Amino acid sequence: MLEILGLSAKAERVYRAMLAHPGHGVAALAEEASLGTADVRQALDELGDLALLRASSTGGNALRPVSPEVGLTALLATAESEAAKTQARIEATRAEIAAIAAEHERHRGIDGALRLEGIDAVRIRLEELQRMTRSEVLSLNPGGAHRPDARAAAQPLNQQALERGVVIRAICRDSFRNDADTLAYAQWMTGLGGFMRTVPTVPLQMIVIDRKVVVLPLDPGDPRAGALEVRNAAMVAVACALFEQVWSVGTPFGEAPQVDDKGCTPEETTLLRMISQGDTDEAAARKLGVSLRTVRRRMAELMDRLGASSRFQAGVNAARRGWI
Repeated sequence: MLEILGLSAKAERVYRAMLAHPGHGVAALAEEASLGTADVRQALDELGDLALLRASSTGGNALRPVSPEVGLTALLATAESEAAKTQARIEATRAEIAAIAAEHERHRGIDGALRLEGIDAVRIRLEELQRMTRSEVLSLNPGGAHRPDARAAAQPLNQQALERGVVIRAICRDSFRNDADTLAYAQWMTGLGGFMRTVPTVPLQMIVIDRKVVVLPLDPGDPRAGALEVRNAAMVAVACALFEQVWSVGTPFGEAPQVDDKGCTPEETTLLRMISQGDTDEAAARKLGVSLRTVRRRMAELMDRLGASSRFQAGVNAARRGWI
């Protein structure tokens, strides 16, 4: 208990024994404190160094303990003084870190785009941004399965942000529900208070921090190639408007996608729209994040429901009936 004052456990036991039995010698103190005589002698040296012992007025080599009100209180005052100095150094260091971070941000520019080369640079910068986040993180996630390395990098950052009260809203593709790891991650995040919705297709990868910073991929086809960090107010406003528009039509995580009055799910409507615009089955499968076999099976079902003998006719019939 008194180690903060510089007093070891053995020295404390000897000190307490001396306070209770001021006249005890080394052997008696050893028995009282359940220590060896060598430990007692070492403890007495320690107590002497801490000014907790004084020469006895009886003369000779006898020692008496200094009262706790005097000796321990003096040690506590010294410890408090050192703690105050340490706290002052911590605050000075905190201010210096803030100054370095502010200078770092000024070098990045206000409206210009910062180019982040490679996935490692992106993750380092996202960690910096997320630690500075104060209110909100918005993200569009067009990928399918959540990669284990990306999940491991994002999970502690998201948890820290949520614990600080930051609102996290994420949009993913409906097909992510087919991946067990990604599904588990979504359950974890929403369980901590985050929000997630899904849509058939997500237009692009995007992260918005506090409605002040937007992070976009250098190459939409390869998010691991790097990213652009943009702070231009107009670009940020466009990014937020895009997110809110997609969010408004998304299905909250944990709910089944709603079927419209034509009996179509959002994914089926999106597939019909893709086909009518000339997308191949392969392109539709890539955008929806499902297998080619799944697209062909769903397309066959839709053609049957529309009474169509071809994909082109299915698109025409869907338009005539108001399905798309």
